[in-house]
Amino acid sequence: MLDKITDKLADYREKGVTRIKLGLTDIDGVIRGKYLSLEKFAGLLQKGGGFCDCILGWDVNDVLYDNVQFTGWHSGFPDAKIKLLVETERWSEEDNCPFFLGEFVSEDDSLHPICPRTRLKALIERANSAGLNYKMGFEYEFFVFAENSHSVRDKHYTGLKPLTPGNFGYSILRATSQSDLFGALMNYCSEMQFPLEAIHCETGPGVWEAALAPSQAMEAADRANLFKTCTKAFFQKRDLIATFMAKWHMDYPGQSGHCHFSISDLSGKSVFAHEAGVMTDRMTYAIGGLQKYLPDLIALLAPTVNSYTRLVKGAWAPIASTWGIENRTVAIRAIPGSVSAQRIECRVGGADANPYLTAAAIVGASLLGIEEKISPDAAIKGNAYDVQDSLPESLKFPSTLRDAAGRLSNSRAARDILGDAFVEHFAASRIWESREYERHVNSWQLERYFEII
Repeated sequence: MLDKITDKLADYREKGVTRIKLGLTDIDGVIRGKYLSLEKFAGLLQKGGGFCDCILGWDVNDVLYDNVQFTGWHSGFPDAKIKLLVETERWSEEDNCPFFLGEFVSEDDSLHPICPRTRLKALIERANSAGLNYKMGFEYEFFVFAENSHSVRDKHYTGLKPLTPGNFGYSILRATSQSDLFGALMNYCSEMQFPLEAIHCETGPGVWEAALAPSQAMEAADRANLFKTCTKAFFQKRDLIATFMAKWHMDYPGQSGHCHFSISDLSGKSVFAHEAGVMTDRMTYAIGGLQKYLPDLIALLAPTVNSYTRLVKGAWAPIASTWGIENRTVAIRAIPGSVSAQRIECRVGGADANPYLTAAAIVGASLLGIEEKISPDAAIKGNAYDVQDSLPESLKFPSTLRDAAGRLSNSRAARDILGDAFVEHFAASRIWESREYERHVNSWQLERYFEII
């Protein structure tokens, strides 16, 4: 091990590298981290290290939760043990600085009960033990503005100037006129080892959609999380700003974080199809598990107060746990194809969701479906919104984050796949998020009540 570290340091010094970057993912999917000297990097590889566990115990505004047991003022916010993941090394020629992901581990080096990445790792290991392997690919919609992080605050997030005007989905004109940006972003994503299969203009002013190349489940979640952070950095370096909010303005569609997935056995043979276009029992059961358990897990896929402004009728987002074949109005879209291409698209997640938790919800629910041999309801044909009122309450998604947190906390399935400690911590963090919203006066309330009431 020591010889490998010595060789790595010598290679870095030969390349003029003087530091590395380390990132760990918090509960909300935000990558937190720091620059490290090469000497500190060597020590971390050799002896391990720690990182303040506050990043698992605060919100996106760095305010500490007051309702969780795992960490807080009562624990003194100690350093928690972390592991630098050498296999995640990525390079950006722009700053000649290697980047590594890390994850939290328990003191005995077992999987951490709260860390989002290790919760997904536990489910992947459970799937592998059952002889199953998950492959995934994420898609993200995001709005780009001719603004910067100061100007959006100066304008109080209103009257913002989009990169391009009007609705013009799949526009070659827009893409070509912005070809320098499109090309540079695709090149950057390839360089950072989260390549894009495609990118295009979506419907709405300045909105883009990017499809990441599929990979094994953990690598796919790593790529998705890095894509979100690095894309924001890419635009901010160019005096632009991108947002992955689920819905930044009520006049425009929401921003999704769809995830496509397939399952094979450990030899690589599909368990979804034995011939082109034919669904196997295990694909059917995977859909059944998703349909039954996604309503319990919706807080993982829609984790912010803002998320629920996207999950409304007629907004290209599902409002209940429905499924269909090649149907984009449902939550779970079965996509027939060749044996190697047949897959399922989960259309529930927003662009604001933590990719590790999106992946965990999908793996966990589909795996339970296979284990329990759950058959779904009949596939919906046509507009899924038309059948909303006739669906049982158990299939309807909660309409607020507070309700979603309660459903997660009370879910046997959630505790089975994620563990009691994580469910209790995450549900409490979502209650905190709801409380933070509820104690503020917003512009809607002022405009509606200030004079008339």
